[in-house]
Amino acid sequence: MGTQVIEHTEHTTAAPGVVHALLRDGAGWPVWSPLDSFTLESPAPGGGEGVGAVRVFRTGRHVSRERIVASVPDRHFAYVLLSGLPLRDYRADVVLTPGGGGTEIRWRSVFRAKVPGTGWVYRWALGRFVRDVVRGLARYAAQNG
Repeated sequence: MGTQVIEHTEHTTAAPGVVHALLRDGAGWPVWSPLDSFTLESPAPGGGEGVGAVRVFRTGRHVSRERIVASVPDRHFAYVLLSGLPLRDYRADVVLTPGGGGTEIRWRSVFRAKVPGTGWVYRWALGRFVRDVVRGLARYAAQNG
């Protein structure tokens, strides 16, 4: 089963710190993304939504559980999918690069489909979803940063 890659880049006029803060605040994701709701299942070892925290997002009947695996202020945020989609090794890395009077947001997701031959379907569907998430994040950060 081949590795699938989704990558979207957007520019926002907001500073990297503003964008990073939005990524770390799971409760805010439903405001600027297609997600319907958020629950913090378990906080990070140091508390809150740092590395190790498990977050649950719902969209319609779909529920996904994710663990934060990297959080470098103003630079990088990453999570892995624990459950919710028939995918293996799903990881999303969001790299924030200052420039152009704001921040470039580069969102890269990598995964393998559990069912052979379905990877392209998930790449297509998740690609659209990730595109909407990144666009929403960029717009919201610019308007509220």
